[in-house]
Amino acid sequence: MASRVLISLALAAATLLSGCSMFRSYDTELQATNQQLASGNVDGALTLLEKNNSSEDKDLLYYFEKGELLRAKGDLAGSQAAWHRADLVVYKWEESVKFDTERYLAQFGSFLINDKVRRYEGYDYEKVMLTTQMALNRLAVNDFDGARTEIKKTHEREAVIAELRDKEYLKRENEAERQGVATQFKDLRGYPVESLDAPDVVGLKNSYQSAFSHYLAGFVYEALGEKDLAAPGYRKAAELRPNTPLLEQALLDLDASNVAADESDVLIVVQSGLAPARDSIRLPLPIPIDGHWVITPLSFPVIKPDTSTATFAQIGVDGRQQNLTALNSTTAMSRRALRDDMPGIILRTTVRAISRGVTQKNLNQTNPMAGLVLGIASAVTEGADTRTWRTLPDVTQVARLRLKHGEHQVSLPNALGGTLVTVKAEQRHQVITLRVVGNQVFASGLAAHVVASNPAQAVASLKQP
Repeated sequence: MASRVLISLALAAATLLSGCSMFRSYDTELQATNQQLASGNVDGALTLLEKNNSSEDKDLLYYFEKGELLRAKGDLAGSQAAWHRADLVVYKWEESVKFDTERYLAQFGSFLINDKVRRYEGYDYEKVMLTTQMALNRLAVNDFDGARTEIKKTHEREAVIAELRDKEYLKRENEAERQGVATQFKDLRGYPVESLDAPDVVGLKNSYQSAFSHYLAGFVYEALGEKDLAAPGYRKAAELRPNTPLLEQALLDLDASNVAADESDVLIVVQSGLAPARDSIRLPLPIPIDGHWVITPLSFPVIKPDTSTATFAQIGVDGRQQNLTALNSTTAMSRRALRDDMPGIILRTTVRAISRGVTQKNLNQTNPMAGLVLGIASAVTEGADTRTWRTLPDVTQVARLRLKHGEHQVSLPNALGGTLVTVKAEQRHQVITLRVVGNQVFASGLAAHVVASNPAQAVASLKQP
C-alpha cells in the first residue's frame, strides 16, 4: 500500500513539474504565434503572445517578441517601448558583468541547475541585434540622431561581450579539465555535427558581430557627416563579410559621396524569414558513476532553420531588377553561438548527470522509493533549453541606390505574391525597411506603404501616422 502511495506521489510530482511554467515549451508557443504573423494576422499573434505570458513578471523574451510584432503592425512607438524594456534588462546584465565578472561566471556556471530553468539572459547575437532593430525603428521616421545613439550602444555592448567570453572560455576549459570531461560535440553520436561545422558558421568571426549592424552604422555616420566614424563601420563590415563588393564600394565612395539636391541616397533593407528554433534531442553518452561507465541518455540543443519564407536575391525598383546583398544570417549566428556554447553545455550536462546518478544510486540502496521519485523527476526535467528570440528576422539583405525625389515602386518577387510597396524619397539620406514573413510583406515608417493588389491578398499597410 505504502509503495503505491509513494509511486502516486512520484507521478504527481512529475506531473506538476511538467506543467510548471519553468518547463514550458517555448518553441511550441512561438510556432503558433509565428503562424499568425505569417498569415498577416499580427493582432492574433499579439493575442497569443499575451495569453502565453499572463504573469505580471514579464521576461526578456516577451519584450523581444512583442517589439518585433508591434513593429510588423506598424506601431513603432509601441515597438520601441517594448524593446526599451528589453534593453534595460540587457543593460542590467552588462552592469553585473562589468561590476563583478567572476561572480557572474560562477553563478552562471552552476552545474546543478538545468539550463532551461535559468533566467533567460539572451544570446549574444540577440543582445546586439536588439539595438540594431531599435536603430531601424528610429530610421523609419528619419531620426538619424536617435539611430546613432542605438548604434553607439551596439558597439559598447560588443566590447562587453568580447571581454566576458574570453574569460568565460578560459574558465570553462579549466573547469572541464578539473572535472575530467573531455567530450566535444563532435563526439556525440547522432548529433548533426555538420550543421555546426558548415562553412557559413565556422567562417564567422564570432556569434554576435554582424556585418549589417556595422554597415548600417557606417551609413548613419555618413548621413550625419561623420565620415571619420563611417569609415571604421564600413571597414568592420567588410572584415566580417569579406569579398562583398557593396561593402568595399562604400569605403571607396565615402570621400567622393555627393548627393544631388534633387535625389536621395536610399538604403533599402529587406529582412525576411524568422530566426531558427531550438529543439532538444536525447543522445547516449557514457558517464562515470562510482568507477563504472554508464550509458546515459542526455539532452542537447539543436538548431532548426525556419522554412516559412522563400529565399530571393532581387527586388524591383521602378520596373528594374536590383540585386540584394546579404549581410546577416541569424541562422548562421545562432549556430555559431551554439557551436561556441556546446563545450559548456556538455560540461554542465555531464556533471549534473554524474551528480544525479550517484545520488540516485545511493538512494536506491537506502530508500528505493525515494530513488524512484528522483528518477521520475529527473526524466521530466531533463531537456535542453529551447528558448530563443523567434520573431527576429533571419536574413537581412540590402540594396543601396540613388533615387530622384518623389514616389517610387518597389516590387517583391512573385513567390512573395508580387507585392508592391510605394516608397517616397525626399530626404538626403533615407533607410527603408521591408519585413517579409511567408508571403506577407510589412513596411513601417514615414516613407513606405504596402499596396494591396486585391482584397483577397493578405498584406499589411503599415504607414506610420
